[in-house]
This record gives sequence, structure tokens and C-alpha cells, in this order.
Amino acid sequence: MSEEFSFVVSTDEAGERLDRVMAARFPDLSRAQLQRFIRYGAVTVNNMSVRPAYRLSPGDQVSGTFPEEETIRAENIPLDIVYEDEHLLVVNKPAGMVVHPAAGVVQGTLVNALLAHCPQVADVGGAERAGIVHRLDRETSGLIVVAKDPDTHAALQRQFKRRLVRKTYVALVEGQVQPREGIIEVPLGRDQKDRTRMAVARTGRPAVTQYRVLEFFPQHTLLEVRPHTGRTHQIRVHLAWFGYPVVGDRVYGQRRQTLLVDRHFLHARDLAFTHPVTGEKVAFTAPLPQELVAVLNQLRKERGTAGTPGRGSWGSK
Repeated sequence: MSEEFSFVVSTDEAGERLDRVMAARFPDLSRAQLQRFIRYGAVTVNNMSVRPAYRLSPGDQVSGTFPEEETIRAENIPLDIVYEDEHLLVVNKPAGMVVHPAAGVVQGTLVNALLAHCPQVADVGGAERAGIVHRLDRETSGLIVVAKDPDTHAALQRQFKRRLVRKTYVALVEGQVQPREGIIEVPLGRDQKDRTRMAVARTGRPAVTQYRVLEFFPQHTLLEVRPHTGRTHQIRVHLAWFGYPVVGDRVYGQRRQTLLVDRHFLHARDLAFTHPVTGEKVAFTAPLPQELVAVLNQLRKERGTAGTPGRGSWGSK
């Protein structure tokens, strides 16, 4: 059965992280479990969802429900593995697949598939993490790197934190983007009216997204996008704020969609980092899924020209 709880933050707990205070008050639960509950919104502070690292103030009301957790089981789900060695693997995730199990979603995730493919990842960040260092939204396809051992996992985490990992996405957006290239640098935080959404927020965390035009269509633009920070929904929120929402994005996009697509048009095409063990600089590419290629082909047909988008050069990072 689910267990409800509520408490008021004491003066001794003030200034501490929420997950640490929770771990001290509920010693029977692991800190990883508590962090997961907080991220999924099962724990709130003053009736608002916050991050595990949220710093508490005296008198804050912490409340929520500890859901009965289901066991995360290995599932023999086919994986599109772009690269694999004894230390890590790079997977091309399809759209529609959830990366981590969440409340009510404990089957069919990338974690379930990884536990079947390489069971040792259950010991890398816990079974609910399964060696995954970063994530993609459910409807975003593309590349994810997975560590097979704790040392590799920690080393990759450091590269992400230091912004040494280069990620490049392809996005089709509404409208004709001007200027043709640029940098969007506005902070992001939780939407105060809907805590499941992100929004541009003056008091949010710094977020930087670089973009350039690959191809114009009468009502759309194909972009190459590089996030230099890793905020939740960053590309989607930044592009929508900029006035060019991602096609098919039913959260941040236009209420009336101009193209009928079953997913949003965002694909993590390229991933480059330094291999934590060999020290070699490695780079991987996942081509656009066929359903996205079909959309572009239709737009080109309507425009009356064929061809593929150019790649060009970004210049300095």
C-alpha cells in the first residue's frame, strides 16, 4: 500500500538538501529511491514539485506519498546498438521509448532492455539507472551512452558536467527561422503554473542552445541544434520561446499542428566524447528515422525540389 507522510522542516534541517533530510527521516528507504520519488513529483515542498537538491527553509511543509514500487525487471527488447565494448555502449533509442522507469511505467523502458542485454548495469547507479548517464525525452529518438561499470559511469558524468560531451540534434520547427544561426541563452526552471512543464524563468538555471539552419521550407525550417547545457526539455523550450516550436510538440508547440506526425520532430543525431578508458576521442551518428525522413521528403516534394540537408561546419564550439 502507498504510504502518505507530511512534516514541517525544523531549524536544524534548514539549508539542507531535500533528499538528505528525507534520507535522515526515512532511513528504511535508500537515497536513490527518495530521489526518484522527488523527481516523479511524489514528494512536494509547500505543494510544489522541486528537485532532490532543493535547499529547505525553516517551516517548509514537506508532504507526499511513497508509492508501492514495482520491481524493475529485465525484458528482452531489441536494441539498436551503434557501438559496444567492455566498458560502455551507445544505443540509438527509438521515439516512444521511455528511458527510465517512472510512476506507472515499469515495463518497456530502455532500462528494462539494458538489464536484459548486460545485467551488470544493475550495479551501475542502481537498477533504475542501469548505467545511463543522460536521458532523452520519450518522443525524442537518437543516441544515448550507457556505462557498464561504476568507474566509466563516474568518468562520463564528469565529462557531461564539464560540458565536454558534444551532442547534436536535428529539429524541424514551425516557421522560417531568422537569423540563420545563433545562440539562445535564457535560464530555464519549472513552470509555476504547471510543475510538469519547464519554462523560461528569470530565477531558473542557466541554459545555452546553439542552432543553425540546414534547410528552409515554405512554413518550416530544418535545424541543427547543439545544447551546451543539459536542462530538462531544453531544446524544445528554447525553440518555442524563440518563436519556432518543434513540429509535433504537443506540450510546448502550437495548439494547431501544421503537420500530422505521431511524435515531435527532434532526433539526437550525433554524440562525441572522450572514451573514459582508452582516452580516444570517439564520435557516433544515428541517421534520421524513416518516419522523419518521410516528412522531409513530403515537404521537399511540395516545395518542388529534392535533395538532402547540408551538414556544413559549425566553426568553433
